[in-house]
Amino acid sequence: MRVLIIEDDKILSKTIEQCIISKYDVDRAFDGNEGIMYAKQDIYDVIILDLMMPIMNGYDVLNALRSDKIYTPVLILTAKDTLEDKLRGFKSGADDYLVKPFNREELLARIDAIIRRTNGNYSENIIEFKDLKLDLNNRKVMIGNKELILQGKQFDMLEYLINSKNTIITKDQIFDKIWGFNSETSTNVIEVYASRT
Repeated sequence: MRVLIIEDDKILSKTIEQCIISKYDVDRAFDGNEGIMYAKQDIYDVIILDLMMPIMNGYDVLNALRSDKIYTPVLILTAKDTLEDKLRGFKSGADDYLVKPFNREELLARIDAIIRRTNGNYSENIIEFKDLKLDLNNRKVMIGNKELILQGKQFDMLEYLINSKNTIITKDQIFDKIWGFNSETSTNVIEVYASRT
């Protein structure tokens, strides 16, 4: 699972990353334009978006994403705490709204809830495809009653492919989603991991 943080305050952005890095792969953008560029890759499960940014504020970012038919779930994380701000965020297409300062456990719980809603599984963090079951909490894969042992990124690749069923995805999209924009390895790593299964 990959999360994009769009936050102009680099210290706060790093703090948010440290809060969630144990569960999610993270990319960070430091202004609205950069955030839109990242989001257009369509590789994120959740976007955490600040509202008060220079040049392009969070509302403008969110409106631009939704206008471009980018429906990645968005959690607004901001110091703006009025009802008017919250309503404007939801009307712009936000999926959740959390006010700073925030509690780490609440942030993680809200991200988990968004992902559960998106994946359509409310009771357990399990993804199913035919006889295949992925337990996202324990990172286990079952085919029928037999466990399939996958290493590291193999699990992540399988999860991404199942979540993208009925969609054509490119090798570059797989690479960006699993290894990240800033990875120093090449896309050939996809074949290496795929051939191990």
